[in-house]
Order: sequence, then C-alpha cells, then structure tokens
Amino acid sequence: MNNLTLEERKQRFDQKLAAFADRVVICAGTGCVANGALDIYAKFYEVMAEKQLDFSVSLQEEPAKHLLSSSGCQGFCQMSPLVTIYPSGVLYIKVKPEDVEEIIDRTLGKGEIVERLLYQNPEGPAKYPQEIPFYKKQQRRSLDLCGRIDPCNMDEYIASGGYEQARRAYLELSGAEVCDIMDKSGLRGRGGGGFPTGRKWRLAAEQPGPVKYVICNGDEGDPGAFMDSCVMEGTPHGVLEGMMIAARAIGANYGYIYVRTEYPLAVKRLGQAIADARQAGILGKNIFGSGLDFDIEIMEGAGAFVCGEETALIHSVEGKRGMPMPKPPYP
Repeated sequence: MNNLTLEERKQRFDQKLAAFADRVVICAGTGCVANGALDIYAKFYEVMAEKQLDFSVSLQEEPAKHLLSSSGCQGFCQMSPLVTIYPSGVLYIKVKPEDVEEIIDRTLGKGEIVERLLYQNPEGPAKYPQEIPFYKKQQRRSLDLCGRIDPCNMDEYIASGGYEQARRAYLELSGAEVCDIMDKSGLRGRGGGGFPTGRKWRLAAEQPGPVKYVICNGDEGDPGAFMDSCVMEGTPHGVLEGMMIAARAIGANYGYIYVRTEYPLAVKRLGQAIADARQAGILGKNIFGSGLDFDIEIMEGAGAFVCGEETALIHSVEGKRGMPMPKPPYP
C-alpha cells in the first residue's frame, strides 16, 4: 500500500487533522446538493479567500487554521442545506449563501453561535446546537460514518477504522471462519426475505464452480428509496470493504457494483474510491500481502425496475436482457 500500513495511514491522517483549529463540513448528499449545497461550499471558499483566512480544502495541502470539506448525506434532508462546524458539532440548517459570511465571522472568528440557523425543536422552546431530537434515538450501523467523513478521502475512512476488518479477513481468517462470524452476528438481508447473510455466503462458497463473483446490488428502483444511494455516496469505501470480506468468504477474486445511471454522484464517488484503493494496494493483486486477489468494476444500469431482482441483474451484468429466471438454482 505505497509502503504504508493501515495504522501508519491512520496516524498520518490524525496528525494532519489535529493541526486544524476547526472544520467546516457541508453536507454534499444528493438532497443537500439539490437544494444548493455546492453553492454554499463555493460561497465559503469565496468569502474565506476574500478575508484572507488561513484555510485549506484538503489534508494534502499545508496545515492551516480552518479546514473546508464536505460529507455524504447527514440525514436531515428536510432541513437542507446543512453545515456542521467541528469540533463543537454545531449544526446549521437551511443555510443560504447570504448566511455564510455571518457564520465565518461569528462562529469561526469569535466562537459564537448563530442562533437563527439552529434547529428549533417543535415540542419545546429550546434550540439544539449539538443534539437534535431527530437524531437522538437513531442507532446507525451502515450509515454510521455517512455524514461525518469526507467520502472522497480514503485516509479518513481508514482513520475511522476502515479496511481493518478486510485486512483481518485476508490475513487472519479463512473463508469458512468469515462465514462463521457472519452466522453468529445474525446479520440478514434488508430486503423482504431477510435471508441470513452468513448462510448465503456459505452456500456460495460450497458451490463447485472454480470462478465466483461478488455482486453489489445498488440498483434501488423503488420510488422514494434512497438507502443504497446514501451508503454509496457517503461511505463508498465501506461498500468496497464489505465486498472484499464477502469475496474472502466465498473465494471470489472479482466483483461488480451494479448502480443505476440515475445515481451519478454514487457512480462518481465509487469510481474514485476504487481508483484510490487500487493505488494504495487495497484492491487488486496480492491484497495486504496475502497472495489473494480481488478487484471491482462498476456496472451502470439503464434504470429498468426489474433489474433490482437478482437474477435479472445478473443477466444485465452479462450483457443480456434483464429478465428474471426461475429459482432454484439460486445465485
């Protein structure tokens, strides 16, 4: 991995991040982008440059006082665009370009809170600069890092514990042991069937065919459904790591992410994540020095609803018409 271990990458990232006094994170999920989040980001950049503030937009640049960055979906789409200021954790809602200079002058400059941009709890008079009732009872798993990290920064994912379980799967566990762990976890598919993940992986591993594939179904054709897009846009490296672990479990060395073309942001961020992981030696040949190979390709679907069904999706990946087939056999 360019001669750097995961721990070395984590330490390097933490050191760079610690050099900044604060961090401005603009939500860049699809909902916020549709409501003008990119204009908010551009306005922050413009005003900070005009005021000649010491700021950076990348950890690859020289350390500065302020870090301007973006994240995946922060979840509170109805209140978008969203801007979070760290380390305080203050969340500003429905931010407009004309609000940006006040945020810079008061919050970044003086440590003050802009009260009118805080969320107002409809059940009481108190305003919540940090803990929002909307989030309070949520226990996020797949979306844990979404909205908190820069989806385009692989080192930030690694600094949050990313790729450590993939490293463990390839260097410390057999495929059967990975399946055992999944069985014990009780993890199930989140579709209508709720099929146990460990059992599905074990069945795939036991098939006699010499070549196996991992396919990530990101088609998500149900109207109003955005769960898959949030994961792919906000934590694309999490998708890659999950596929790597699945590949280790079943003995695959290649995978496809099937994404509907209507998700251009997900396609873009997944593509960058794959390129970055390949460059770091996390994807491709001899993963983590294990002697095992695994690589991933993005397959863009044309938006056919039926291709969300697994056998139709496989036909589409193969270049055939996306038509379901009777089961068994199960893919």
